[in-house]
Amino acid sequence: MDFIGKWKFHSIGVSNDNGELVYLTAEGYLDSPMLYIDETDKDAVNEEMKERKKIIGMQIKICDNGKLYMLMPLPEGVSQAEVDKEVAAGFFTLVDGMIANSPLQWELRDGELWYDTGIKGEVFGEEAQTWVKAFDESGYFTFINYRFIKE
Repeated sequence: MDFIGKWKFHSIGVSNDNGELVYLTAEGYLDSPMLYIDETDKDAVNEEMKERKKIIGMQIKICDNGKLYMLMPLPEGVSQAEVDKEVAAGFFTLVDGMIANSPLQWELRDGELWYDTGIKGEVFGEEAQTWVKAFDESGYFTFINYRFIKE
């Protein structure tokens, strides 16, 4: 199963001026306009850049035991003592030195990888399906509007 292992951030889907979905690489995303931020406000720009760096630092770890972890880098400036305190309180776990919530489940269906997003709710008045196919037509692992490639 060649999907077992780590997958790193490849691109993020955003709407262009025509309302079409386009994918930006990490560099393109960092350089893209901050549409909802006052770019003259240095603090707001710094916070937005921290968020964008967290997003492009995301990884996915697919384990052979049916578990899938969404991994986020540790926030800048957080001490090991703070991390240990949060882990001990059960707010998150560490997997390969990165923040992880509870693992998601995955399974094979007709030879294709599917995973349970855990996202519940309604779409147009009908209950949303939580299980989705992992790979898009281009072979990227997709999670919402994020694409990942195998390390």
